[in-house]
Amino acid sequence: MFRMIKFLLMLPVAIALVLFGVANRQIVTLILDPVSPQAEAFKVSVPLFVFFFATLAIGIVVGSASTWLAQGRHRRAERQFRRERDRLQEECAKLKAAAPAGGTALAALR
Repeated sequence: MFRMIKFLLMLPVAIALVLFGVANRQIVTLILDPVSPQAEAFKVSVPLFVFFFATLAIGIVVGSASTWLAQGRHRRAERQFRRERDRLQEECAKLKAAAPAGGTALAALR
């Protein structure tokens, strides 16, 4: 059910992106040298939609990387909690193995 809802929500976005690409096929020039715009080495001429999609892809990568870096402390804390949990489980298993077969010390006092 969730996959169907996701598909229905993403379908209009995909159609809009395809229409944007088809409508913006004209060649534009991006000049990467603000000091001397006549320098041919720093000019890129491609269709407008290529710039749009490249900017979108770079934004996704940069946003994902910044999110991953920002959540590093949470991942580190999770690893510490897992190590502590494993240590406590081992200690619990050792204490259970060392316990007398008849039960606890309180049961022996009855």
